[in-house]
Amino acid sequence: MNVVISYDIPEDNRRNKIHKILKSYDQWMQYSLFECELTATQYAKLRSRLSKIIKPEQDSIRFYFLCACCKDKVERIGGEELVDNTIFFA
Repeated sequence: MNVVISYDIPEDNRRNKIHKILKSYDQWMQYSLFECELTATQYAKLRSRLSKIIKPEQDSIRFYFLCACCKDKVERIGGEELVDNTIFFA
């Protein structure tokens, strides 16, 4: 599944932890925005890890699910080139 994840975490230490976890799953796009290609198991594990860190009364994490057709329609102007994380085996 293709997931865009955004977060708003006011406290630096928690925000850094969230960022580090998300970066281990896929590509950091903007300050508080990640694009991830996740399996259902990876998504469940990620959500669990993030839930243990955040303070729900202060923090917000949003998950936007993109279908394959929608992902192909994402447009970008500027920024770093996207990293292709696809691995091919011969």
